Amino acid sequence: MLGGTRSYIILNFLKYVLINIVIFITIIWISQILRILELQHSITTQLTDVISATLLVLPSFINPLMPFLLVIASFFLNYKFNSSNEIIIIKQYFPFKNNLKLFTISSFVIITFFFINNEYLSVKLYYKYKIQELEIRNNLKLGVPSMNEFHIEDEVSIFFTRQSNNNFYDVEAIIYSDGQFIKANSAYIEIEKKNYNIIFNTGERIILNQNEKSKTDFDKFIYSIENKEIEILMMDKQHFNTFELLHHSDSEFYNQGHNRIFQYFLMIFVFFISFKIFYLYQSKKNIIKYYALIFVIVLTVQVINSYLIFLLNNNSNFNYYYYYLINFFVL
Repeated sequence: MLGGTRSYIILNFLKYVLINIVIFITIIWISQILRILELQHSITTQLTDVISATLLVLPSFINPLMPFLLVIASFFLNYKFNSSNEIIIIKQYFPFKNNLKLFTISSFVIITFFFINNEYLSVKLYYKYKIQELEIRNNLKLGVPSMNEFHIEDEVSIFFTRQSNNNFYDVEAIIYSDGQFIKANSAYIEIEKKNYNIIFNTGERIILNQNEKSKTDFDKFIYSIENKEIEILMMDKQHFNTFELLHHSDSEFYNQGHNRIFQYFLMIFVFFISFKIFYLYQSKKNIIKYYALIFVIVLTVQVINSYLIFLLNNNSNFNYYYYYLINFFVL
């Protein structure tokens, strides 16, 4: 009986944690899509790429939200048990203080997930996300094809009969600066360093300008557009796990490593409080007050921690001893 009760409590707790993760991450996902997508361009052309790219960044949002998600999950679990009076039976036959196995199993599952996501999954996927985000942003700066036409400012106009996977077919192009007219079987655009390269495959090129008048056939012709404001990948703190941050030469990255360490302690503390407090048998009004207070306390701790990180980054007299001392004192 106790084994079944233990599993029932653990599964319900994890269920509410998962539900909260899905809800909050979905909201963040939508906001990320809207942040990247520039509505003045063709939405249908970019929407699929944006959706697939933003999925990769979602794991990096889970860990900062985890302390709050644990509090909310504990609240819903307590609310469920109190509403059905299950809490009376659980407290009678399954007292928390006499059974640490329940806490040990649940904490192991949560902490393991937190660690794997924080140190491996979110780091790897965030790197892939930034690569895809830059490609999308650079493509948006370049322009979006519409009505079988593609105009890149005053540089090039491309006309085509069909498009598939960023490849253009039956292409006719005008390069204004050189007076070039190109007819090709296909073309595609790639970004290389600080250039946009338009690569034409199998066709003919006509040049009509003051310096040259010619007609040539080609198997492959590359036209580069230089000096565009192409965004390049910048390695920020989310690209590194805790170990790498603590061995980084940049002090702000190193400080972020200590912030990650504190977040582990905070998560364990919040998990312990959240898991224990759902045993409270109070009126619904009092339960809401308890959890609202805990939520505000966690939020306050995070705000104070953010300010302490700011001091580490900007005040040479503030060291790690004060950082941990103040944070643990607040806890």
